[in-house]
Amino acid sequence: MEVTDIGLSAKQDAIQVSVVVPVFNEEKVIPLLLERLRALMENTPLKLEIIFIDDGSNDTTSAQLISLCMVDARFQYISFSRNFGHQLAVSAGLKNARATEAVFIIDADLQDPPELLPEFYKKYQEGNDVVFGIRNSRKESVIKRMLYFLFYRLINQIATLRFPVDTGDFSLISRRAVDIINQFPEETVFLRGIRSWIGFKQTGIPYNRASRISGSTKYSYTGLLRLAMNGFYNFSRVPIRLISLLGLLCITSALIYLAATLVNKFVYHTVPKGFTAIIFTMVLFGGAQLLSIGIIGEYIIRTFFQVKNRPPFIIDKKIVDGEARNGT
Repeated sequence: MEVTDIGLSAKQDAIQVSVVVPVFNEEKVIPLLLERLRALMENTPLKLEIIFIDDGSNDTTSAQLISLCMVDARFQYISFSRNFGHQLAVSAGLKNARATEAVFIIDADLQDPPELLPEFYKKYQEGNDVVFGIRNSRKESVIKRMLYFLFYRLINQIATLRFPVDTGDFSLISRRAVDIINQFPEETVFLRGIRSWIGFKQTGIPYNRASRISGSTKYSYTGLLRLAMNGFYNFSRVPIRLISLLGLLCITSALIYLAATLVNKFVYHTVPKGFTAIIFTMVLFGGAQLLSIGIIGEYIIRTFFQVKNRPPFIIDKKIVDGEARNGT
């Protein structure tokens, strides 16, 4: 009987859901973020832990979080040795999550409301291994909204699997799915693609994405382009096959041009004069070759970095259960 009681007690004390929060220079957002996370923890019967992944912040973000985590064991702090990027910060959170049931991923800017956790968890209890947020609306620039809209429609046309449209990393992932994702050794991480690739039962919850509380977005247009390219190249064969289509197009164009030249010579007794035709042909085939090399290069450079087998990120320090530990 005593052993059973100890077992039940251990089960009750186990962390059910880990909340992973990547942060990078969010000093103005941290106070409100902590206020809402504390309210969430107080208003849910779930036993939670909050894992902050500091992606190389150089403002007061680190100091604020370290002060918090040293006095409140419900909060865990992990800092990188430098900025490695949002996707790798999420990966570090997944690898360090101790939850027995699921991991909940949110951004620190509060555009994705942490208060939706109970609703996500309910869907998880219904048998879903992945529950993702579907953005009904988003308070961002028209250009960004248009680019996001086009990205998801385009990648679904060329990828080897279907991606849920208008989603992001905001999601709740079951423990078994997290354990599988943690086995992925990919150097260029595209989490929402990996999340779809693993399969299992998945569902979405519509929500209205809020505007950023304070500060500026950490995803520049260059960063978004890099993320989109990781999606295209990691989950589609179309770019490499585009080279074959491009080659056929160039050959077809050359044959049509040759036929037109022969007709002009033997029927109309005229031939192209000057360098226009030569320049056109050189530019056409030169451009096709450079584009082909560029596409092949994208795959080669990903293979190059992958086979180096470097660690995807380096942890500088940790604070777990109120105790500072060396990074590993």
